[in-house]
Amino acid sequence: MSLLEVDAINTYYGDSHILFDVSLQVEEGEVVALLGRNGSGKTTTMHTIMGVVAPRSGDVRFAGESVAGLPPFAIANRGVQLVPDSRRIVKTITVEQNLELAAFSAPRPWPIERIYEMFPRLAQRKKSMGRSLSGGEQQMLAIARALIRDARLLLLDEPFEGLAPLIVRDLVETTRRLAAEGRTILIVEQNVRAVLLLASRCYVLSKGRIVWEGTSAALQAQPDLMHRYLGV
Repeated sequence: MSLLEVDAINTYYGDSHILFDVSLQVEEGEVVALLGRNGSGKTTTMHTIMGVVAPRSGDVRFAGESVAGLPPFAIANRGVQLVPDSRRIVKTITVEQNLELAAFSAPRPWPIERIYEMFPRLAQRKKSMGRSLSGGEQQMLAIARALIRDARLLLLDEPFEGLAPLIVRDLVETTRRLAAEGRTILIVEQNVRAVLLLASRCYVLSKGRIVWEGTSAALQAQPDLMHRYLGV
């Protein structure tokens, strides 16, 4: 039994059919990448897993239990945490208050010191308002809010988008550390080169359908496929 099993989901926005029989699996302790061009359905897949939108058919199972159709808070309480591409930190409170707010309803929250050890920059900015943070600092805080809730499965949606190369390097190293600690991660990312340093396996989406799956090494060995579906 995989930790996450997505089984032939079909997801719609109104009358628009976005995902077509999408299936994927993520094993506990694995880092898996979901790749594709803009508009291919990656974020919709993440939102379906998280319960932001319910699949019209198919199933999503987490730790062997169906979560399809449950509200996001119920899925979060089971140990799934989404870091959205918009980050969505609370900009009118401090860094530390953002973390405290995320931890408040968590069944087993991390000590805040553990977060500051992983993100020293957040410790330096803990009394700063969310709106004063740089893009990279906001992304660190968004990931930290998910981690403080002791995420068993971390869904990262475009974590490196729009960030300076040095910040991307730091976040890649942080994600590697999480993976080395056994954290299970499903990551959506346009920066294919960066994500292939992290993921052991990949799924490629095109027009709402899975068109390829395999190891990162196998994907890198097929430059024609990468160019066709990823523009690399």
